[in-house]
Amino acid sequence: MHYELATLTLPFGTAAQAAERVRDFCAAPGAGGELLGCWTSDIGVLNQMIVLRGFATLEALEAERERTRHSASPFGCGELAQSLEQHSYRGFPWMAPVRPSAESGLFGPVYEIRTYGIRPGGLQPTIDLWQQAVPQRARISPCLVAMVALDGPLRFTNIWPYPSLDARSQARSAAVAQGIWPPKGGPAHLTTAMVSTIALPTAVSPLR
Repeated sequence: MHYELATLTLPFGTAAQAAERVRDFCAAPGAGGELLGCWTSDIGVLNQMIVLRGFATLEALEAERERTRHSASPFGCGELAQSLEQHSYRGFPWMAPVRPSAESGLFGPVYEIRTYGIRPGGLQPTIDLWQQAVPQRARISPCLVAMVALDGPLRFTNIWPYPSLDARSQARSAAVAQGIWPPKGGPAHLTTAMVSTIALPTAVSPLR
């Protein structure tokens, strides 16, 4: 499964308006992919809208990227967004495809979006170590997706839903205390380039 993670920087107070435009852009005739998540940042860099779309193939993702590039109003927010970044990803091959909350049963409403840099040669070990560790970690709290970037620096992004910030803290503490997380040996393959954002779903987000 392939994904696009797009980040729009918006003027303060325009998130609700922008979310409706994002929904319409993703559902327009000729649009490709599936809108999965549409969040606003709550902790981290503020005034950002983060959009996750899923694609069955890389070709479908690239075709939709071209549509966005040629649009006079990307995501319907051409005159609204102060900046737009789009990044392509491939899901870790052993992970189930991301589905909306109504299908998957995975709910936030607090989502943590974490990105880690990967050292040269560390990609496959990271994928393998996560495959070993995530099933135990998921008994404490589920991982929505882990996906490797196809553009820019070598890195991967993982997204975790939690019912609250307190639940996030408790789950992370429990995983460390039980020796489940982080994956044993995993940090050795990562750089110090690490970013975390806490985001909340907008009214149009299929991931709730």
